[in-house]
Amino acid sequence: MASAFEGLPKDYFDFFKELKANNNREWFEDNKQRLRQSVQEPLSIFVEAMGPRLKKISKHFVADPRLNGGSIFRIYRDVRFSKDKSPYKTHGGIHFRHALGKDAHAPGFYVHLADDEVFYGGGVWAPQPPALQKIRETIRDKGKAWNTAISGAAFTKRFDGVRGDALSRPPRGFDAEHPLIEDIKRKSFYAMSDSKPAAARKAAFADDVAATFADAKPLMKFLCDALGAPI
Repeated sequence: MASAFEGLPKDYFDFFKELKANNNREWFEDNKQRLRQSVQEPLSIFVEAMGPRLKKISKHFVADPRLNGGSIFRIYRDVRFSKDKSPYKTHGGIHFRHALGKDAHAPGFYVHLADDEVFYGGGVWAPQPPALQKIRETIRDKGKAWNTAISGAAFTKRFDGVRGDALSRPPRGFDAEHPLIEDIKRKSFYAMSDSKPAAARKAAFADDVAATFADAKPLMKFLCDALGAPI
């Protein structure tokens, strides 16, 4: 029988706080067992707890509690193209991606858990050019549906709007005078709700995350519709 989620342990956040000050292989190797017990296993329990909650929102998003290849991001950073060569991420990340997606660039719900910030919500981060083009064209052509998705009472109460880095100029082929050009210029489209580490230490955290995902569903539906993905 699976363990019930009762909140993340205090050492989860202590681990990442200490990792920030000791982001090196020697410290990491000395704390690998701690990583397993205080970080990975609690996150796996959380993902498992989110499974039935997520199904109530949509059956097309995956809650996979496996530590390798599942919903939990690896702690190892990709430093190949980064000036920052520190080898380890200093936060936990979970991506409940769409069943049709193969990576973090697919539409999905996300949870970010660091010792100094916690946030969660849904959207699509840095989609590949063909997908990005489809989203931009759908915003352009179905502006009413876009506005409806991001202006509902539950959405606006929960979120401070749609976030995402944007181009400084309109993308090629789009009218600079279009009323939604600021959204069309975005390279990512997501809505996040900020919380506190203390909230993640309580059993009720899973319910609050699920409620937040439900409030993000209008945005997720628009994005999935634009990409031809069921929701």
